[in-house]
Amino acid sequence: MIAAEVWHWWIGLVLTVVGVATVLATVAGYISKVTATKYPGRRNR
Repeated sequence: MIAAEVWHWWIGLVLTVVGVATVLATVAGYISKVTATKYPGRRNR
């Protein structure tokens, strides 16, 4: 039972980190796409 509790915390920690990273990557990708279309760089002019 002690091992099950320890694994429970590690799995929760890993899933939390992966979830936060996924949300941040999605927001960063969205912002970069919106900014790229609103303010095109020198290559796209």
